[in-house]
Amino acid sequence: MTAWTYITTNKSNRVLYTGVTSNIKSRTESHKTKKYPNSFTARYNADKLVWFEEFTSIIDASKREKQIKAGSRAKKLKLINEMNPEWKDLYKTL
Repeated sequence: MTAWTYITTNKSNRVLYTGVTSNIKSRTESHKTKKYPNSFTARYNADKLVWFEEFTSIIDASKREKQIKAGSRAKKLKLINEMNPEWKDLYKTL
């Protein structure tokens, strides 16, 4: 089974959301369409996929999510800038 840890942001790149999923394309579509209107990503328009990491287990992806969430904003920015320095929406590359 494949799983992903990912970070989304809003248009101005101010809000960061870290999540985990077993279907990154479907999850990103849910964020973009605001499938859950009361969710954090819907309220803050954090629907631009700017970073992700692939795992072979949802357990490992969840551990990574917790590690990222426990880290500073600076560490999240470093992850994004290393993978995606232009902060492009990576959804189009999935």
